[in-house]
Amino acid sequence: MSSTEPPSSGDRLFATTRWSLVLAAADRRDTTGRGALETLCQTYWIPVYAFIRGRGRSAVDAQDLTQEFFATLLDKQYLQAADPDRGRFRAFLLTMVKHFLSKEREKEGAIKRGGAIQVISIDANLSEQRYQAQPTTERTADQIFDRQWAMSIIEQSLLRLRESYEQEDKATVYQQLLPLLTPAADNPSYAEIASRLGLTEGAIKMAVQRLRQRYRDLLRQEVASTLNTGDDMTDEINRLIVAVRS
Repeated sequence: MSSTEPPSSGDRLFATTRWSLVLAAADRRDTTGRGALETLCQTYWIPVYAFIRGRGRSAVDAQDLTQEFFATLLDKQYLQAADPDRGRFRAFLLTMVKHFLSKEREKEGAIKRGGAIQVISIDANLSEQRYQAQPTTERTADQIFDRQWAMSIIEQSLLRLRESYEQEDKATVYQQLLPLLTPAADNPSYAEIASRLGLTEGAIKMAVQRLRQRYRDLLRQEVASTLNTGDDMTDEINRLIVAVRS
């Protein structure tokens, strides 16, 4: 992710997104809005899990509380609390999980852990690995949430990037080019990759440029899906950059 890229014409005015669909459906609670909300919840549950762990909960408790939180969110539709003028799903989700945990303290002990209803698919090993893999410097629960949010955005963008190459029957090309997505001293040279793929160095250079541009486009699309129409995408991307680097 780079803050030096010039903002595109769609940074502030982009097509209707998953989150803007949810906001538009908040009162009607139609199937389109609920489906969009379920997709967002399934995509961005790890930051919620990490936040709960950051608040001192055990891994088992965090898994159950994450399920309980999303069950509450999807059932009771807290969408009236979302301000369409500041309608970023990231901010909404963080506010709602804080509210949920404050209510949870009031009924502590009333619910036996280990039997939470499964409303989203959670990979227990992945969630804990991601939490434990964080930098060892001291972080608040809010900072943990923001970093895991940014990592989830990147992960989704890379997933879509890989899928786009696979759809073009270029999975091998993608695997060879992926190390060059971001500049690094230990990256293989263009000559090495050209030799592996039977292409010229010039062709590899152009392919890497296309890879990076496609990734930037997909990253912007993924960020946009969590914003309300008209939100400042450049500001949100800059926040993600800070979260990853901090």
